[in-house]
Amino acid sequence: MEFMKEIWSKAKSDKKKIVLAEGEEERNIKACEMIIKNKLADIILLGKADKIKKMASELGVSVEGAEIVDPETSDKKEAYANTFYELRKKKGMTLEKAEKMMLDPLYFGTMMVKMDDADGMVSGAIHTTGDLLRPGLQIVKSAPGVSVVSSFFIMLVPGSKYGEDGLLLFSDCAVNPNPTAEQLASIAITTADTAQNLCGMDAKVAMLSFSTMGSASHELVDKVTTATKLAKEMRPELAIDGELQLDAAIVEKVANLKAPNSPVAGKANVLIFPDLQAGNIGYKLVQRFANAEAIGPITQGFAKPINDLSRGCSAEDIVNVVAVTVVQAQAN
Repeated sequence: MEFMKEIWSKAKSDKKKIVLAEGEEERNIKACEMIIKNKLADIILLGKADKIKKMASELGVSVEGAEIVDPETSDKKEAYANTFYELRKKKGMTLEKAEKMMLDPLYFGTMMVKMDDADGMVSGAIHTTGDLLRPGLQIVKSAPGVSVVSSFFIMLVPGSKYGEDGLLLFSDCAVNPNPTAEQLASIAITTADTAQNLCGMDAKVAMLSFSTMGSASHELVDKVTTATKLAKEMRPELAIDGELQLDAAIVEKVANLKAPNSPVAGKANVLIFPDLQAGNIGYKLVQRFANAEAIGPITQGFAKPINDLSRGCSAEDIVNVVAVTVVQAQAN
């Protein structure tokens, strides 16, 4: 938890305004109290004030200090709808449809971020990743120079010698089902930048596969080797290497046998999975078998921070993702 203490400290040093789109949901209400009490962020809860306050009372928590905004009655609803219409009219959007979509808290919350009425948004306790990504991609869009929005988990493995004393970043574990070689290269670069800018790590990025440096031949391996080559060409100053099996990526003894000339093998702290199946399975295995804390999924590549939650998240998980979102917003 030392890492999260640092993130909390950074968040407190320059508080930002974060909107919780699922403001009527129990875990979000509990998290709201913790966030305000710990002075991590200024919070906007989306929903009906009477319902939120009643639920807070029943839960024995307070939402005092949070701003509560009901998309249905907000005086900004019309302006948001007009802006959304202008953004999407070439895609067939009508003003009537835009007005209706602004009643959806995820679209409304994303528009708040777009219009600088909030610095970031967190959602996902009761919505899918797709529900979050659609308005994000339509409204906020990707950051300049980023070709694909992706996700990462901050994995904190107690007592581990791997990564940065048990701190590793796993990507992409939540967004792109089967990235192309070009997308995989972009994900690797974006995650390396995240490791350095958010976590203060000297990123050592392993492009994972079931093959190490040509030990197996298959089109799935080819995708990873191509992605590695592209990533190195785009950002030659970054320590990115592959293809590497997981043990070769993180275990020095294995790395010396399988990839003795690699600058990353045996020392990797950023693991790039070849597809979503591998990434999702991988982080959950480490979370359960190693009793690791998995913070995320956190999205990366948006022009402004919009972050997802696991639907199995706790209130404490929401607090941590909000703290990360604040630090991302500070970097913006």
